[in-house]
Formats: sequence, structure tokens, C-alpha cells
Amino acid sequence: MSHSEPHDHANGEHSHDHGSGHGHDHAPEVTERNARAVAWAGLLIAGFMFAELIGGWMAGSLALMADAVHMVTDAASLGLAWWAFQQAKKPADDRLTYGRDRLPVLIAFANAIFLLVVTVWICVEAAGRLAEPETVLAGPMFIIAVLGLLVNIGAFFILQRGGDGSLNMRSAILHVLGDLLGSVAAIVAAIVIYFSGWYPIDPILSVFVALLIVRSAVSVMRQSAHILLEGAPAELDRDAVKTDLLTEIPALADLYHIHLWSLAEGKINATMHAVITSGEQPETVLEQMRTRLRDKHGIGHVTIEISFSA
Repeated sequence: MSHSEPHDHANGEHSHDHGSGHGHDHAPEVTERNARAVAWAGLLIAGFMFAELIGGWMAGSLALMADAVHMVTDAASLGLAWWAFQQAKKPADDRLTYGRDRLPVLIAFANAIFLLVVTVWICVEAAGRLAEPETVLAGPMFIIAVLGLLVNIGAFFILQRGGDGSLNMRSAILHVLGDLLGSVAAIVAAIVIYFSGWYPIDPILSVFVALLIVRSAVSVMRQSAHILLEGAPAELDRDAVKTDLLTEIPALADLYHIHLWSLAEGKINATMHAVITSGEQPETVLEQMRTRLRDKHGIGHVTIEISFSA
């Protein structure tokens, strides 16, 4: 619902629009389904990670220990994701006037950093083991890796069914996918070691899994950082928005000081200065602008300063 009207100021007029419904709003909705998916996946992973860490240490497998350490970060990250969902449901207040919609994006950014730190640790440890291979017990390694694979598959499907495509859910799924690949790598390594006794396969596959998840982690980090830095949404071109408004609304003489940014995923804000042809009713022009921005460009919150052409 739009609840704005122009206000007189010394140098012009301002209009604030807080419209929430439009055809192009793809904001991920925070739902109980999201929260439940993250909570169940986190509990499932947390329940197995200690067994895998101890088993990996006893078997001497870097692939298992790397996967277990990754699961520790997963459990923490999923816990943070669940907390972010709960916080995002709270209404805006006097101190957080935009609400907490950006919190899930911040958590996604932190999760991506955690992933990169884990991959660095795996690569450093793998380099040491390649220089000095260590004995690995293939039997216990295989059994634990298979159990880990089953746990990760379960968590993956829970998140997929409860997901909404948001950065926060994508980063959570990315963590679990990395664990799943780690379990597969550990199974392959255990089979190779059992039949050939070639121990370097363990650190080699660990590095392979680490590199697979780096690219996706960087992608999530870049997208979340862009939102946190209030960058313009990738799907919007500022010049195209200006041209469209000037073309569709004849009473507009000019537009400048146009700023576009995302409060959160799919929640686009804008500010701009509009020059209106003398004699036109500002309320009518402002309503036309708000409607066009909302319905055509998916901008649900806009602040417009107006002045009149000479």
C-alpha cells in the first residue's frame, strides 16, 4: 500500500513511497518452512560431525578430517542462518527503521568467508601430507565416509525442499554440498588406498574438493558484498530507468540525482530529483512515477524530490 504525499520544503517537494506489492518483486520471503529446513539440516550435521572428526583422526585421513571441520563450520553457519531468518521476521523499529532484512545477506557474506578459510586450511594441510605421506586406514575411512555421505544427502534435500533461492539459503546449501563432495572424495580415496596403497590420493582429493567450492563461495561473497555496499541491482540500468520515465510520463521535464540500491535481495530502493513541467499537478505526476517504478522496474520504496521547470 502506498501512503505518500508531497511535503513542502524550501527547495522543492519530497515524496516517499513505501509500496510493497508489484509484479517484479522477487524478494525471498522469510517463512517457517525456511527456518525449519535450516534447523533440521543443522541438527543433522551437528549430530554426525564429532563422529567424523574422531573417526578421521583415528583413521589418519585428511579427507575425513577436512570434511569434519567443514561440517563444524556448516553446523555453525546453519545455526546463524536460522537466527537470521528469525531476526528478519521482526518489524522495523526506531533504531532499525528499515528492519532486519539485510541480516540474512550479512550472514551469507560471513558464511562465504568461513568457507574460504576452511579451504585454505585444507590446501595447506594437503601440501604437508603430499611432502610426507601418512598411513591411512582405508576400512574405517570408507565406513565413516559412507555414513557422512548419507547424512549430507539428507541435509542437502532438506535445504533444497525448504529453499527459496536467496543468498542465505544458497550459502547454506553450498556448505552442505561441499560436505557431500568431501564425503564422496573420502570414499574414492579409501577405495584407492585399499586396493593400491597409494596414500597421496587422500590429500589430492581433499584439494580437489576445496577448489570446487571456492568458486561458488566467491560468487556468494561478491553478491552479498554488493548488496551490503548498496550497489545498484544488476538487473537495473539507471539510464534505462530515467529514459523510461521521461518517455512514459510527458509531464516530466528532467530527472537527475538518481540513486538505486538494494536493501536486501529483491527489495530495491531509489531516490531521485524530478523536474516537472510548470502547471502540472505534482501529486498526479508523483503517483504516475511511483506506479511506473513499482510495476515496470520493481522498485518498491522511492523518495522523490520535485521542482518545477522555468
